Amino acid sequence: MTTDHRAQVDELLADYRRSRDQLASVQRDLAKVTASATSPDGTVTATVGPQGTLTDLELTDAAYRLRPAQLAQVIVRTAQDAAAKAAERTYRAMAPVLPAGTDPEALVRGTADLRPEEIAPPAPKRRPVVEDDEDFEQRDWLNVETTGGPR
Repeated sequence: MTTDHRAQVDELLADYRRSRDQLASVQRDLAKVTASATSPDGTVTATVGPQGTLTDLELTDAAYRLRPAQLAQVIVRTAQDAAAKAAERTYRAMAPVLPAGTDPEALVRGTADLRPEEIAPPAPKRRPVVEDDEDFEQRDWLNVETTGGPR
């Protein structure tokens, strides 16, 4: 009997070590996630790291001919494209350690086990109606003399 228990404990410990090793491997892979995207006109290349953090930005000489607002839009769109690629790589890296049927994207977003009504923002709370004789909204608080009284 003791030998059977010892064998079960050894097997459980071995499973635990394999799981930890696999998790450590996934963590290393996640830490190395990078992705790059280049704008359609080729003027901007953005590179992001884990969690879509911008790590490099390359602008060609032609990029400087764009108007500032236009260049900003191209940079933002290109960085978003790179972040989407990095997110896809993150999902693929996580998939091996997730239970079958788990959506890695939903897990990363924090919505994996939530129903749509739980994700929706709560309805704004209505402020209670205060029945008061004085109406302070009509009072001009900026036009107060130094003595502290209204003008």
